[in-house]
Amino acid sequence: MRQIGFLHGEPRARAFSDFLVANGVSNEIEHESDGTWSVWVRNEDQISTARNSLARFRDDPDAPEFREAATEAARVRRAEAEDLAAYRQRIRTRRSLFPKFGGYGVGVLTYALIVVCLVVAFYTGLGENDDVLRHLFISDPGSAEPGRFLPEVFAGELWRLFTPMFLHFGVIHLIFNLMWLYQLGCMIEARLSSGYLAALVAVTELGSSLAQYHFSGSPAFGGMSGVVYGLAGFAWIRGKFDRASGVYLDPQSVTILLVWLVICYTGLIGRIANTAHLVGLVVGVVWGRFSAYRASRKPD
Repeated sequence: MRQIGFLHGEPRARAFSDFLVANGVSNEIEHESDGTWSVWVRNEDQISTARNSLARFRDDPDAPEFREAATEAARVRRAEAEDLAAYRQRIRTRRSLFPKFGGYGVGVLTYALIVVCLVVAFYTGLGENDDVLRHLFISDPGSAEPGRFLPEVFAGELWRLFTPMFLHFGVIHLIFNLMWLYQLGCMIEARLSSGYLAALVAVTELGSSLAQYHFSGSPAFGGMSGVVYGLAGFAWIRGKFDRASGVYLDPQSVTILLVWLVICYTGLIGRIANTAHLVGLVVGVVWGRFSAYRASRKPD
């Protein structure tokens, strides 16, 4: 904002301010200690135009262009007030974000996914009970046949396409994934619905697990991290291109997840389902961009 000059008397200052508003120049007037009124223009690109108008106003403040500006200025200000009211209605408070989840701030589906992960972790001994694990892997490692792709799934055991996300191998693995699932799942479910989150989780898990199985050649993997990367990628891109959605991922979290993805690829922390992480992220990013585009095409 820059000051462009002074006028004597409040009526003249307001008349000139109305003229600027009517012509699309956002401005403010301020009473000074010496009794004059200073005129401030917000947009630097409009400074020159506003100064020329001020010079003309000083020469002839009663010219028709200035006298007729009050009505138009009132219309513009009324429209701005209506836009501001509409914007404030779109701002979601904590209470309006989670109306159906009580005070917990967590959606039914997010809560259910967390509970299933905990139950599976208990029955599998966090990856130690092979008798249970073999029924939940995408394919049974003990009966793998060379050249056959997902024989159990094609035999009707369709649950294997989705159960790998509930498997965790160690307390750190479980806590890390559930922490991110809670944060991202709550946000997406509250803002976009449980059904939307279910579809996003299902597609992300399907894509990440199939890719991991295909490229690694081993069915012995699991974890919610492929889904977590999908939810993170979705929130990151949806928030970047559609801020009104209320879905977002702060830059620090984006950096942490991307750095962790790179560290995992180095092999320094052991065997990790890196393909699942990467494909989950890509699925989430593509979904987030497409959904943001669709949202931008909807009429207000």
